Amino acid sequence: MADQHLPNRWGIAVAAVIMQICLGAVYGWSVFKIPLMRTEHWSETAVQLNFTLAIFFLGVGTIVGGLWQDRKGPRFVSSVAGLVYGIGYILAGVFAKKHSLNGLYYSYGVLTGLGMGMGYICPVATLVKWFPERRGLMTGVAVCGYGAGALVMSPIAARLIIAHSVSYTFVALGIVYLSLVVAAAQFYANPPQGWRPAGWVPSSAVAKAATSYDYTVKEALGTWQFWLLWAMLFVNVSAGIMIISQASPMAQQMVGMTAIAAAGMVGLISIFNGLGRVFWAWVSDHLGRARVYLLLYLIQVAIFFSLPRIHNLTVFSIAFAIIGLCYGGGFGTMPSFTADFFGAKFMGGIYGIILLAWGAAAIPSPIMSARLHQATGRFDTSIYVIAGVLTVSLILPLVARRPNGKEIGHPQAVPSAS
Repeated sequence: MADQHLPNRWGIAVAAVIMQICLGAVYGWSVFKIPLMRTEHWSETAVQLNFTLAIFFLGVGTIVGGLWQDRKGPRFVSSVAGLVYGIGYILAGVFAKKHSLNGLYYSYGVLTGLGMGMGYICPVATLVKWFPERRGLMTGVAVCGYGAGALVMSPIAARLIIAHSVSYTFVALGIVYLSLVVAAAQFYANPPQGWRPAGWVPSSAVAKAATSYDYTVKEALGTWQFWLLWAMLFVNVSAGIMIISQASPMAQQMVGMTAIAAAGMVGLISIFNGLGRVFWAWVSDHLGRARVYLLLYLIQVAIFFSLPRIHNLTVFSIAFAIIGLCYGGGFGTMPSFTADFFGAKFMGGIYGIILLAWGAAAIPSPIMSARLHQATGRFDTSIYVIAGVLTVSLILPLVARRPNGKEIGHPQAVPSAS
């Protein structure tokens, strides 16, 4: 098929960023939390469960969406994701008006989470196929949009809540998100099998190191490398999300920030979360995926071991920004890491299952931090625990190597030497 008859891959990239900005609004959940607690008199734990459910079902949605888009294509699955996501927000508005906490769990926690996961995986799996020459950078740009979603949504939602109500805001956002995500989905399409950009041949060390064999989901699951990548993402998410979940109280206790000023730390982490997804993904195109993950772990080991002794506001803010940069970097680098190891053809299903590590990691470290803080009144212990886990985990990127086919008993899975 001639290139002039193919869709514009840069148009697909723009659509991917727009979609991810819409889906990334989940990180702005705190905008709704306090108004719901005040008006409904629900406990903080009960309201926060909406966020936990949304992240958990995001992980479920990535598996469903990834496997489904491998069969039906990204346009159809992304369109369904937009409908589920938007309807979840709209129903959240209905249930908020009816003062139904269980209804919010179902609508925002389950439906919005599923739609978010189904939508998240599609542009990532599509872009690795359209941009083999800059695989890391372009997937980083796409997921950067997800990291920036809360920055776009939070101020708009805050104003709508003040001017109208939480219920009105949910419905308004749901209509906008449904429209934008479904519209963006119409730009998606997979390239023909074997397509490459005109004149491009793998020449960099990173490109040459990528496999030339497309593993099926079953074959990938049969390799130890798959579970290595799963564990690497799990560790990186666990470290970052513990800080994200406690950013405001940490800032207040450790450097004496006011509650209002400490809320800005969440925004700071969000900014560097988004930047890290692009920066480290770009670096991985030149340095290699495993080396980037080793750097992410090393940097965070130094930061986490130092954090309890930091009492200067500027230095503390820099430390939080670096943690956000590394947290985003793990997400920006992992899609290309996965495609390099297992190929791009079944990327949706394979990476969708790896992303379950995201949902799984959202549970243990925030709970550990909350319980240890409640028991001791300090965050030091949980910070040192994460620092220790990161130290032990340095071995993971050091042993990472692409599958050679022996794991699945498939000699043609050996990557070409080209």
